[in-house]
Amino acid sequence: MTMITFITGGNKGLGYETARRLTDLGHSVILGARDQQRGETAAWELGARFVQIDVTDEESVERAAADIEAHEGRIDRLINNAGIVGRRAAAEDLTGEDAVLVFNTNVASIVRVTHAFLPLLRKSDAPAVINVSSGMGSFARTHDPARVESTIVGPLYTASKAAVTMLTMQYAKALPAIRFNAADPGYTATDFNGHRGVQTVTEGTDAIVALATEDVESGSGRYLDRFGTVPW
Repeated sequence: MTMITFITGGNKGLGYETARRLTDLGHSVILGARDQQRGETAAWELGARFVQIDVTDEESVERAAADIEAHEGRIDRLINNAGIVGRRAAAEDLTGEDAVLVFNTNVASIVRVTHAFLPLLRKSDAPAVINVSSGMGSFARTHDPARVESTIVGPLYTASKAAVTMLTMQYAKALPAIRFNAADPGYTATDFNGHRGVQTVTEGTDAIVALATEDVESGSGRYLDRFGTVPW
């Protein structure tokens, strides 16, 4: 049976490369993006199907789920990839409004999308959710002077990614019939960091692709990068 995979934020960067790799591996990829034109272009390039979704908007998320229900009837993999860095500002200049935007896009969106797509996942024989987190949300890595994560200050983004990882673990405990795992792409050259990352975008998607293609017995509630388990 062909694996059906839905990816949010799939029109560029890690989402696009994940879609490309999984398409090459035989998945039927549904590429989700907020921007209609960019999303359609990316999907056409990859041989995927485009579904418009704004993960910060409840109605948009529900429309996307209804579209997939009507066309595919189920999904086997949900990859929550969409996210933002937020306003680049000194810590003392950050506002509550800044925090609401980042946490709504990076954290609440996962709850929003997961809730809407659970009925579709439950129609799969081996459903799995992969949430794209970051080593920037790891206490261990942000305190290790040998790691690049310890050199970067970004209060809202890092806190949101720590929340993503914990949210993943809680879903894994609460919904044992569905595998929930978190992926740390690592310091990857994308628009997020002005392409300063030391990894290629392909290397940055290794953990995401591995979690999307692993055996059903591989387990739930894990936090992985391309080298293995990420310390918290």
